[in-house]
Amino acid sequence: MRTKVSLTADMQTEDGPFMASGHGCSVVSPGFVNGDDKLAVNGGDTSLDSSEPCCVNWQEEVRRGGSLRQVDLDAGVNGWASPPGPSFQVRSSNYLIKHQKCASEECLFETVGVDWLRSHHKLDHVLSRPDNRVIQALRRCHDHDQGLEDFILAVNLQIPGRDYHHAVFYFVSSDPIPSGSLLYRFIYEEDDDFRNSRFKLISRIVKGPWIVRATVANHAACLLGKALVCNYYNGPNYFEIDVDVSTSVLANAILHLALGYVSSVTVDMAFLVEAQTEEELPERILGAVRIAQIEMASASLIEQAAGAMRSVSLGPQVALHESSWKKLSKSFSFLGHGSKAFKGKETDAG
Repeated sequence: MRTKVSLTADMQTEDGPFMASGHGCSVVSPGFVNGDDKLAVNGGDTSLDSSEPCCVNWQEEVRRGGSLRQVDLDAGVNGWASPPGPSFQVRSSNYLIKHQKCASEECLFETVGVDWLRSHHKLDHVLSRPDNRVIQALRRCHDHDQGLEDFILAVNLQIPGRDYHHAVFYFVSSDPIPSGSLLYRFIYEEDDDFRNSRFKLISRIVKGPWIVRATVANHAACLLGKALVCNYYNGPNYFEIDVDVSTSVLANAILHLALGYVSSVTVDMAFLVEAQTEEELPERILGAVRIAQIEMASASLIEQAAGAMRSVSLGPQVALHESSWKKLSKSFSFLGHGSKAFKGKETDAG
């Protein structure tokens, strides 16, 4: 069952590192300074200010905000970039017969932003929060009857610890999703069991210490919904997928090891819906993001927002398959330093 949440015009926001203010076009977020009705970006670039219509360049506003900024694809550090869709191998049109893969077409969605967050509790359904800068930017555009076709896909990786860390990836498309397509079914028609059996991650290491590059399985594919509990939220003009790492002891241990390498590793992640029938082939990447040598300290601390909407799990807790745990560990095998404890038989995800 899917839950839809309306973002009403009178929704109140609170100042904080996650918020986009409803006052004109001023935005309060990491790296943004609100003052004199100007939006100071990167130390004084006021190319976006409150004199512009609120809906102008909302995607550019999102790119410039957040605790992680967009950086150069090849040389950037402590930020995110957009790897091209064709750099990932996906199931080809004859995969079911010959098991061949091919380069994906360009991504269906464009990467517009990443939030690297820290909180004392798990953040569910971030796009329903009244202080979410991305949905607020789109709302202001809608207030001017513009950007009505823009659709946001968000993936929220929830990493437990003394504090929770969240990597939230935002992708956007202005093209309508064709009725009857695999993606349309995934978002609007099918249940969470179907989604869990199809939501796939392809990961690869781009840069890292020699031990990382020596042990990682590049282009490893994993059905996230079978390895971890995923919750799905369908709202106005968006679809959010929350991936709860705490639901797998193995994945939790692996990603905690990752924190020791996060500032020296660059990783690509591509998300897609797995094709399992001839009619659904070839596969195509939905959205892809590169996380480049980020700093733990760059995560923004998010407090519980007063008036934030209560998150709702949209599906039953799925049974987690041991083989999927092992496949997930292969995707991030560099985190285990090649330990045999993290190796196992692969699933058929690929």
